[in-house]
Amino acid sequence: MSRPFYIILLAQFLSALADNALLFAAIGLLVFFSAPEWYSPLLQTVFVIAYIVLAPLVGPFADALPKGRVMLIANTLKFAGCLTMLAGLHPLPAYAIVGIGAAMYSPAKYGILTELLPSEKLVIANSWMEGTTVAAIVLGAIIGGALINPHFAERILAMAGLSALVIAPKFAIFAITALYFGAALVNLFIPRLPIDHTLLNRSPLYILHDFWHSFLLLWRDPLGQVSLAVTTLFWGVGATLRLLIIEWAALNLKYSLDQATQLTAASALGIAIGAVLAGKFVRLQRAIGVLPAGILLGFVPIALIWVESLIPAVLLLTLAGMLAGYFVVPMNALLQHRGHLLMGAGHSIAQQNFNENISILLLTGAYALMVRANWHIHTIVLVFGLFISVVMTTIWLRHRHDVVH
Repeated sequence: MSRPFYIILLAQFLSALADNALLFAAIGLLVFFSAPEWYSPLLQTVFVIAYIVLAPLVGPFADALPKGRVMLIANTLKFAGCLTMLAGLHPLPAYAIVGIGAAMYSPAKYGILTELLPSEKLVIANSWMEGTTVAAIVLGAIIGGALINPHFAERILAMAGLSALVIAPKFAIFAITALYFGAALVNLFIPRLPIDHTLLNRSPLYILHDFWHSFLLLWRDPLGQVSLAVTTLFWGVGATLRLLIIEWAALNLKYSLDQATQLTAASALGIAIGAVLAGKFVRLQRAIGVLPAGILLGFVPIALIWVESLIPAVLLLTLAGMLAGYFVVPMNALLQHRGHLLMGAGHSIAQQNFNENISILLLTGAYALMVRANWHIHTIVLVFGLFISVVMTTIWLRHRHDVVH
């Protein structure tokens, strides 16, 4: 891989690390000021909504400028959102600003791969990107949790003579601004590549028409359809299963909330392993061949119903992550490849974000309705596991003979 690719990878790691650490810092700030409990999950909601609402705009924006510059602008906006939280703005609107920056950042960080690398290197590039992102999610949770720990913060602040002036969540947010600043500095070293697929007209009506045209174009293209369907399902199911694991662990393992959340590290490790395996063994031309891994994935959470000890749980969650990483990385690469050919990579990644985040809202909403209806957690796990396998089987039967070109 080329040196510019590793610069992009470093920028993505620092930015994603800051995003995930800031979530925990914002939750710590809400808890410190005794905000209602339902404010904490609302943080993730305001972050996700930006991906949906701004989808028609961020794709054309990413394709209209050199993508390294777009990444710099997006990181600067994240930095500004973090500063507003530090200055006293309520965590919800401040984190929403960071979400806007993240929505702008995503089409550029993935879209630049198609401009920088030949198509045969897209799968391995995505495996690196996916592994780096997973590492940032896990480390972000660890760093965010450590920074909001009052004892850790007090020790650091005491050395600076500020222990009586700064609360632990504000200390955490201050530290996270340094990560965003570092990511922005790295963005400066990303090479400027030729602009691809610029809009012919920048009027709002034309932009909405262009977004709808891109939406239909991807869903009607066989290869665009399979890659978009699989990645949309992956993120919706992944967000829901994170919630399911917490409830399942409370029932089967008798774990508290903090113990249950640590189990997500096993699936994150598995995703990283699966991503590496996909990068090593799967080529773009054979991307459709990974779909059976998605069919198998649905049976893993079902197996958890009968697990009541830690080691088998960790093994199954790691296996689930490996299967997920193995099939989603080639699908991401295929979507970028088709999007680059059909409409511009920035447009296609914005479409991916739009569909994925709607899927997250719908499936987590379905989970909430099941819980409200007092369904047993084992019944919910069974329903979601079968849902994954049935949908992935349908996709595989429809597209198993498609040829990537």
